[in-house]
Amino acid sequence: MKRESVSSMTKRVKGSCTTVLVGKKASIDGSTIISRNDDGHEALDPQRFVVVQPEDQPRNYQAVISGVKVELPDNPMRYTSMPNSILTNGIWPAAGINSENIAMSATETITTNPRIQGIDPYVGGGIGEEDLVTLVLPYIHSAKEGVERLGALLKQYGTYEPNGIAFSDQDDVWWLETIGGHHWAAVRIPDDAYVVAPNRMNIDDFDFDSADTLCSDDLQALIEDNHLNPDFEGYNLRHIFGSSSIKDTVYNNPRAWYGQKYFTPEVEQDPMDQDLPFICHANRKISIEDVKFVLSSHFENTKYDPYGDGTEAEKTLIRPIGINRNHNVHILQIRNGVPAEIAGVHWLAYGANTFNTVVPFYSNVNDTPACYKDATGTFDMNNMYWLSCATALLGDTDYNFYVDFRNTFELQAMSAYHGIQNETDKAVADQSDVQKFLEAANEKLAEESFTRQTKLFGDMVISGSEKMKLRYNLND
Repeated sequence: MKRESVSSMTKRVKGSCTTVLVGKKASIDGSTIISRNDDGHEALDPQRFVVVQPEDQPRNYQAVISGVKVELPDNPMRYTSMPNSILTNGIWPAAGINSENIAMSATETITTNPRIQGIDPYVGGGIGEEDLVTLVLPYIHSAKEGVERLGALLKQYGTYEPNGIAFSDQDDVWWLETIGGHHWAAVRIPDDAYVVAPNRMNIDDFDFDSADTLCSDDLQALIEDNHLNPDFEGYNLRHIFGSSSIKDTVYNNPRAWYGQKYFTPEVEQDPMDQDLPFICHANRKISIEDVKFVLSSHFENTKYDPYGDGTEAEKTLIRPIGINRNHNVHILQIRNGVPAEIAGVHWLAYGANTFNTVVPFYSNVNDTPACYKDATGTFDMNNMYWLSCATALLGDTDYNFYVDFRNTFELQAMSAYHGIQNETDKAVADQSDVQKFLEAANEKLAEESFTRQTKLFGDMVISGSEKMKLRYNLND
């Protein structure tokens, strides 16, 4: 999650994002997918989509929030990044794909409890969400290596907050959760599985002897020596280190419930259940459109939908996934069955997710389209971030009136993006300069997206003007 402006560590605000992870056998095309709504405390926080070149990567990094100094290696790779436009509180890169097609999304703010905090308290001068992509993504050659590098940094520097971080490559998806100031645990997501992770400790059953788990060297001993396990058998890390609070029942658990309800509708569950499963299996193969729907959702077809027919108490009881505090949604896809030059796709949209579409930008490029790159803190309808925010705001004034405009726009826009992507994929083998060719494809995608988003906004303004309250029916 992105946070409001902070002038000191004591003013940090916690709690926001939603993550969806998909293994390669669970996706429709055999790709791995890690995705997240990058939400914040404030409704607006302008975002940019950039490429960081090796020569622009810092060698002596210093965080703004904690002041931690980290000396970085001399061999960084190129990577896509999504920094804040206003850098008062640091870069906050959010997510990206590096030149070896390794993806990272950081972070999902999670929960903790006082038992672990009393043993391994947070480190005020440690690393946090502001820093992690910059410190890890340019240096890793596999998803597992990402877990190992971040784990070593946590051991050395500590962290001042609890976070969940996703990594992926063509074969693997890994999920790491920080525990206390210096500890952590990570799970390789099974190839045939998916995960919906809200702002809570998400890892449940954990096998310390499995090849598909990694953790701090002393984590099992820490649990045993300090009597942290409330269960009679096994190790459920959510029970051991998580919160299980009343807030979780209305802020976190329902988001996992709705995502699982969408992907696995035959399983009946309680939206407030503290023990909703971490690893899940869908009743079909999952598409990019499926992931985007979940990350845009607001409990459609339930009494909890803020735009629905429930009572006012029901409509405001639980926190939606799609919300006014969505600053960007990124879906990082590492494809199989295509040349490595086009395997990484950084799908992206800005603003509240109810009235936008994700665009499939190729990550193997040296630059990004201006309308996605150049947002500032000044409102500007020529920039995709501000155009998306304006469209969502207008749509919120009468969702049921505007939703058909949105549905038509989304269908037609996604069809156009897939068409451009299919043409680009087929032609890439004939190109002498692949990166320039992909940059041109990204420009075409951005132009298509911006044109269609502008048309959607215009259609909504024209049609909505007839419904304004400031009108009188008797003609002069």
